[in-house]
Amino acid sequence: MHHFKRQDGVLHAERVPLPRIVEEVGTPCYVYSAATLRRHAQVFSEPFPEGTLVAYSVKALSNLSVLKLLGEQGLGADVVSAGELERALRAGIAPEKIVFSGVGKKVSELEAALEAGIHQFNVESAEELRMLSDAATRLGKTAPVAMRINPDVDAETHPGISTGKADDKFGIPWDRAFEIYNCARDLPGIDPCGLDLHIGSQITSLAPFEKAATRAKDLVLALRERGFDITRLDLGGGLGVPYKDGEVPPLPSAYAEAVVRITGDLGVQLIFEPGRVIAGNAGLLLAQVVLTKTQTSKSFVVADAAMNDLIRPALYGAEHTLHQVTEKVGQPAPYTLVGPVCESTDTFARDAALVAPEAGDLIAFGTAGAYGAVQASQYNTRPLVPEVLVDGDDYKIVRRRPSFDEMLSLED
Repeated sequence: MHHFKRQDGVLHAERVPLPRIVEEVGTPCYVYSAATLRRHAQVFSEPFPEGTLVAYSVKALSNLSVLKLLGEQGLGADVVSAGELERALRAGIAPEKIVFSGVGKKVSELEAALEAGIHQFNVESAEELRMLSDAATRLGKTAPVAMRINPDVDAETHPGISTGKADDKFGIPWDRAFEIYNCARDLPGIDPCGLDLHIGSQITSLAPFEKAATRAKDLVLALRERGFDITRLDLGGGLGVPYKDGEVPPLPSAYAEAVVRITGDLGVQLIFEPGRVIAGNAGLLLAQVVLTKTQTSKSFVVADAAMNDLIRPALYGAEHTLHQVTEKVGQPAPYTLVGPVCESTDTFARDAALVAPEAGDLIAFGTAGAYGAVQASQYNTRPLVPEVLVDGDDYKIVRRRPSFDEMLSLED
């Protein structure tokens, strides 16, 4: 569900017509719906038992205003860097609601998280475990740890966002689980109180989740038999969202039912790290048509948004539903929609069905809230795309477009 609807033929974000935002902010720009973010936070959290920690995956959409909004809905934060930790803390998210994931945490990052007093470290290797033990001992702290064990479950998603198969870079091999927990038990400054699994992103079937949860339950029971007091089970994130018309991923309620059915008798605190399912449909990327052109056999629409603003199509072959902001009457025709960056991969769609596009038209890329602005760059010395948060009939610029002077000020 989202709050981007047409009114009198013009696409709105909640009660704000998108052309009004463009008049002030220009294009390209990201537009987020506060009502959608609140709704998604509620819909994901409600089906789970009391005491569950829903730690929003900051990497999906890390704008401070968005983090503050989600924190007000009771969500915690899943972070993967010291920068994301700083964002979560500045947004007012309590340290005891923060988990730190990631395969390559530096000592300085571990120390910052220990000093902050976060809820949990998701540890991905014996080497990291020893680094964390050294840091914790040096600081006189005890680190609550969940080992990220790789369940070797195929998430049935794009290879670039699969994280739980045997040869993915993430986690600890399943057959080394007991070895790594024994190591943790013997190290000072480490409390091996949890188990962490994460199998991938944009998963559109419950079957991989059910398989991973079943393996997790079996491992928790086996660890307890060996004397480990496992009180937390972190099942990560990965629940998919519809990017195109007709796609129907599982509802959070169905996901919750499956997880609770499998793990409900373990008596653990459940932890989840949703990102895309919270932010994806809560955002659009707005762009303006610069020009149209016809080559030998193709008709092109060149927009002012580019792969540096939304890299998912170039990176993953991802498709986003396209909307002409102001409705046009007529038959749609196929166009190749591209950006102005000097790369052939700067292509958003090869058969975009558009009605008589012309210079100045506004186009909206749907389901662009997750992994959109966070992956933007300044390639071709293009300014970082601004972000706008709409709330009812009001909106505010929550990240402005930098000037060229600001962009170049860090260089000598």
